[in-house]
Amino acid sequence: MSDQISHFVGNIPEHYDSGMGPVIFADFADDLARRAAAGSPARVLETAAGTGIVTRRLRDLLPATSRLLATDLNPPMLAVSQTKFRAGETVEFQQADATALPFADGSFDAMVCQFGVMFFPDKAKSYSEAFRVLAPGGRYLFSVWDAHRHNSYGRIAHEVAATFFPTDPPQFYQVPFHYSAIDPIKDAVAEAGFTDFRATVLSHIKEVADIGPFARGFVYGNPMIEQIRTRGGVDPEAVVAAMEAAYRREWGSNPSRVPLQAIVFEATRP
Repeated sequence: MSDQISHFVGNIPEHYDSGMGPVIFADFADDLARRAAAGSPARVLETAAGTGIVTRRLRDLLPATSRLLATDLNPPMLAVSQTKFRAGETVEFQQADATALPFADGSFDAMVCQFGVMFFPDKAKSYSEAFRVLAPGGRYLFSVWDAHRHNSYGRIAHEVAATFFPTDPPQFYQVPFHYSAIDPIKDAVAEAGFTDFRATVLSHIKEVADIGPFARGFVYGNPMIEQIRTRGGVDPEAVVAAMEAAYRREWGSNPSRVPLQAIVFEATRP
């Protein structure tokens, strides 16, 4: 069965933002935004911006005069992002494919992508597009999740879903954790023309007071919910309950302590 792995539509963005965002995205967003803002770039592009978790931090940290353009393949994600900004804040939103960016060569001084590259069907093309739209001296900063063994929430989500569909398990939670080997990523980025490559492994233990909304987000906040509905015969609420129980067994509760690990990459267009 073919599954859409980057189809964040309907009410998925709201569940993604409220259930998953505060736990697995917020701390890494703070770090990535600080790195991007460190050089006070005048023109900043964000790809796979999602619901604006990084975008909000970028706008907080960049100079007020910096241009910030947030893009995503899915307009419903950007619609949620737009609600996080006041009238008059300098943020632009545009639907765009990171592997075919609709911008002129040398348009930006920095480009940021949090946890999006893993979903790009042509990663090499995404790197060459990043190189093309950056001006000389421009910095590309992006992050990926480390493997399942460092992110048990993803492993557990995959295993729980598979118990409901043993002959055709939903594959969404395989995708975000399969692209973490540093040397191949370094080689691909260098092949696009980038230099001054750096990789930093970041680990967090996130305390979560109520694991229930988190488990719900992991069913309803990404294409997993469509994979469940397409297969049929299973109430998504049963998957939520099983996932919450598995998470509590793994991490305890009141609060749960969730381990997270990501890799941040930085490179420069010469």
